[in-house]
Amino acid sequence: MDWIDWAILVVKVVIVFLGLLIAVMLYIWMERKVIADMQTRVGPMRAGPRGVLITLADGIKLFFKEGITPTAVDRPVYAVAPILAMFPGFLAFCVIPFGTQVTLFGREISFQLADLNIGILWILAMSSLSVYGVVLAGWSSGSNYPLLGAVRSSAQMVSYEVGVGLALIAVLMYSGSLQLSELVASQDTVWNVIPQFPAFLVFMIGALAETNRPPFDLAEAESELVAGFHTEYSGIKFAMFYLGEYVNTVTVAAVGVTLFLGGWRGWWPFDGAVAWVGPLLWFLLKVTAVIYVMILVRATLPRIRYDRLMDLGWKVLVPFGLVWIVITGVVVVLPQEYGNRGRFIAAAVIVGAAALGTLVAPLFARGPAPEEEVPA
Repeated sequence: MDWIDWAILVVKVVIVFLGLLIAVMLYIWMERKVIADMQTRVGPMRAGPRGVLITLADGIKLFFKEGITPTAVDRPVYAVAPILAMFPGFLAFCVIPFGTQVTLFGREISFQLADLNIGILWILAMSSLSVYGVVLAGWSSGSNYPLLGAVRSSAQMVSYEVGVGLALIAVLMYSGSLQLSELVASQDTVWNVIPQFPAFLVFMIGALAETNRPPFDLAEAESELVAGFHTEYSGIKFAMFYLGEYVNTVTVAAVGVTLFLGGWRGWWPFDGAVAWVGPLLWFLLKVTAVIYVMILVRATLPRIRYDRLMDLGWKVLVPFGLVWIVITGVVVVLPQEYGNRGRFIAAAVIVGAAALGTLVAPLFARGPAPEEEVPA
């Protein structure tokens, strides 16, 4: 790489960073307006046209607000935790292709910061790092409510990372690549959401839990924990937690679009110098649609109880993800390896698995509830 390539990379990093900040600002405004509409309210209207700059005004207010540091905190960890909560979302977005390419100065510039051949593993690694910010914030605050929120969040993220990983394994088995650009290229005829719709459902449920979005926001349940892991944070540190949560939301939506909804693929009638505009618009439209669904979930579903949250992760999503991996392997891998004989093997495996499930299911069925004694 010469100095021009390095300069192009730096410019791309700055553009993606600023683009994510602008996207977060607009999506927070969209969330507030959509929830206001569903609750028959007006929502923010004062800052900018129809209140579109309200997030920028809130950010400026928090930036200049005095930060209050409690006396019982572990100061180095307390200061590092917001940074650890914010940057994994930005780093995970680096491997996501959000368009095709454009030719500038005789060079092909792709709309992707880094096309790693282990792109999915990079995303999983960054999503695993995001839990450190929450845990360290709760532990270093020196208060019981943040500590309990941190414990909840760590258990929740570890539990649902397993379900999300199983959903991704099924998609990788179907597409045959860990590289995100090749995953998008494999969806030129059929999007993965059609043959892998169960994996898409598991991924979206796990994504809501991974990003602490309602109805899985048990780490910051204000009715139980005041504000959860960021109770003792204020000013710019609290703004970094807020920014990190929404950057993770945008990144998770972009990952879902890339893996299941065809990425940047879509119909665009123009060629030539503006051919790159269509794929970029399609990518933004799909990400907006996924985030809109997340907003609808927040506005319609109540926060679930913590034991039911863990039951859903370990007793429903993980077994279902394992079963779907087996089904994907039987339907996809066996016919590719063994041809027509593999189809008979697949049919035999499916029938045997169904029979085994029929025999084993009564062992896990709950018995009838004990009858309550009626007082005399």
